[in-house]
Amino acid sequence: MPAMPPPVADERQGLRDYLTQQQYAYHALAFGLTDEQARATPTVSALSIGALIKHATGVQRTWMQRVAAAPQAPPDDDRPTEQRQAEYVDEFVMKPDETLAEILTKFEAVNAETLRVTESADLSAAIPVPRDAPWFPKDIEAWSVRWVLFHMIEELARHAGHGDIIRESIDGATMYELLAGLEDWEPTSWLTPWGKAPVSG
Repeated sequence: MPAMPPPVADERQGLRDYLTQQQYAYHALAFGLTDEQARATPTVSALSIGALIKHATGVQRTWMQRVAAAPQAPPDDDRPTEQRQAEYVDEFVMKPDETLAEILTKFEAVNAETLRVTESADLSAAIPVPRDAPWFPKDIEAWSVRWVLFHMIEELARHAGHGDIIRESIDGATMYELLAGLEDWEPTSWLTPWGKAPVSG
């Protein structure tokens, strides 16, 4: 896909195209990495590229479950607290038995569901504000699906930015080089697709 979204014709298309763009950034972050590199934590952060993709998967899944349950809250999770906490912590780690290909496959499935919701949901429908974390506001009863989708763009973009720094720390690759390599752009004297020899002159 191009490096930038197309012109926005209407609100729903804008939400869809910007979500697609931010989802796609994670494929660029992962481009050319081995499992070991995707698991690496080369910065002061404990996060890896693989872990960021897992988190981007989990956060979209959770919010789309809220959209699906609207105007009610999703069913309570009756599992033991320890199990739920362990699952949350696991979302931020790429484990030794996980592969980058597997993580990306799960990510793509959730991406497709987020885009399906974006295409079909009532953007003004009410989503009850959760009460299970201190960062959720206490003075608001509900957001809209529209707000949730903007929040997904924000969340994906924030963590893709984290990923840019982690990826550059792994092998020096930067976003436009990675996009150029992923999409096989024509090399220029000032932008070389990742994995190709630079153009002289």
